[in-house]
Amino acid sequence: MRDTRLIMGMPVVFEVADAEATADDLEAVFAYLVSVDEQFSPYKDTSEVATMNRDGAHEPSKEMREVLAIAARTKEETRGFFDTTKPDGTFDPSGVVKGWAILNAANLLKERGRKNFFVDVGGDIQCAGVNAEGKPWTVGVRNPLGEGIVKVLAPGEHGVATSGTYVRGAHIYDPHTRAAPPRALLSLTVVAKDVLEADRYATAAFAMGADGLAFLQSVPGVEAYGISPAGTATMTSGFSAFVAP
Repeated sequence: MRDTRLIMGMPVVFEVADAEATADDLEAVFAYLVSVDEQFSPYKDTSEVATMNRDGAHEPSKEMREVLAIAARTKEETRGFFDTTKPDGTFDPSGVVKGWAILNAANLLKERGRKNFFVDVGGDIQCAGVNAEGKPWTVGVRNPLGEGIVKVLAPGEHGVATSGTYVRGAHIYDPHTRAAPPRALLSLTVVAKDVLEADRYATAAFAMGADGLAFLQSVPGVEAYGISPAGTATMTSGFSAFVAP
C-alpha cells in the first residue's frame, strides 16, 4: 500500500508492505504530519513557531519543548554549527522538526502493528523491515549536478537524510558567521540509527563546509557521503556498508 501527498511544501511518500495494512494506517500518518506542519511551520501565521516569533513570552507546548531540547543538544554536540536562530534573528526549528516528525510517523506505524514500511518526506527517509517483494528497502542518492542516481543505499532499519543546495538553493548557513558556508559540498547524505539523528547531523555538518565530513567521521554510528561542486565524491570510512550490492 503506497500513497504520495504534498505536506510541509514537499512530497511525502508512505509505503507499507505488511499484508494487513489498511488505508487507515496511511491516513493516520498523513494526518499526523499535517498537524506537525500546522504547529511548526514558520510560514503559517497561526503556527506555534510564528507565535513564538511574535511573542517571546509564549509558553512552549510539550512538543515544542521536546524539539527545543533536541535542538539544544544538537547545538552542543556540533560545536554550535546547528542553530534554530536564522540570520534575520527569527526562530526556525525546521532543522530538527523534519527528522523528528518522520521518526514519530514511523513509530506511529509501529504502534499500529506495522513492521515493514518506508517513510520519505522530501528525501529524508526512515525504513523498517522489507519491501513487498521481501527484499531490503533501497534509497537512491541523487546526482546534485544533474539527473539520475549516483549511489543506491540499503539502509536497513537506519535513517537517511540529505542536506544540500541543489534543490532549495542556499538555505543552510554557518551560525558563527551568519553566512552561507563555503561551497565545499553540493550535497551531503548521512546514514544514522534513525532519521532524526541523520537529519540533525546532516544539517550541522553541511554548515561546517569542508570540515563536515571529517566531523561526521568522528561521530560514532554516523556515516556520510558528500559530493563537491566539481563532482568529487568523498565518504566516511563505514559508509560503504550501506551501499546496496
